[in-house]
Amino acid sequence: MRVTVWLLLLLLPSLPGWAEEVPQWRDFFLPERLVPIERRFGEQGLAQVHELKAFIEARLAMKLPAHQHLAAVNDHFNRYHFVADATHWNRDDYWATPFEFVASGGGDCEDFSLAKFFTLRVLGLSSEHLRLMYAKALELNQAHMVLIYLETEDAMPLVLDNLNPKILPGDQRPDLLPVYAFNGEGLWRARAFDQGVRLKQGDNGILLWQDLLQRLAGDSS
Repeated sequence: MRVTVWLLLLLLPSLPGWAEEVPQWRDFFLPERLVPIERRFGEQGLAQVHELKAFIEARLAMKLPAHQHLAAVNDHFNRYHFVADATHWNRDDYWATPFEFVASGGGDCEDFSLAKFFTLRVLGLSSEHLRLMYAKALELNQAHMVLIYLETEDAMPLVLDNLNPKILPGDQRPDLLPVYAFNGEGLWRARAFDQGVRLKQGDNGILLWQDLLQRLAGDSS
């Protein structure tokens, strides 16, 4: 796995012993850190990364409550193209970092959702209000990932999705059948948007999110 540093550091607060604040995000846009991006994706890819930085800075300058960034972030990333992993990365399944996603011009549903998650974290939303949810897209008859926002633990979540550009409450998305959701705090099994059972360590064998973090922590690339 190549560009995993931003992915790891934005989630390090989920690992025991790490501080609870998001690291200085501007450090990831330092010129020396963007050299590999330009080498891999060219000038156009680098320009799209700088566009992401400008977008974040503009949103932060507005000094809005964090949840008021939802629509802008959803719209910003939904401008990119959907491309299946097999076509885009020549792999059956690949989770792109936000830089890879924007520099390459697109990705699949997981890449859309992850880019939105990390950007909203930078804009001030805590991980406890955000979950990445796997669902079945009934009309497509295939697995699909979306990002959900919960104002409170028991609230009907809002769905940020690349299939439907409108942010709608989960009960207005009959085309999606929730399966499970996860974030830095845990893993939830779900059969409806307003019902979820938090799994304990060991349920279903492993907390997938924590496993991902541990594997990233061991990645020196």
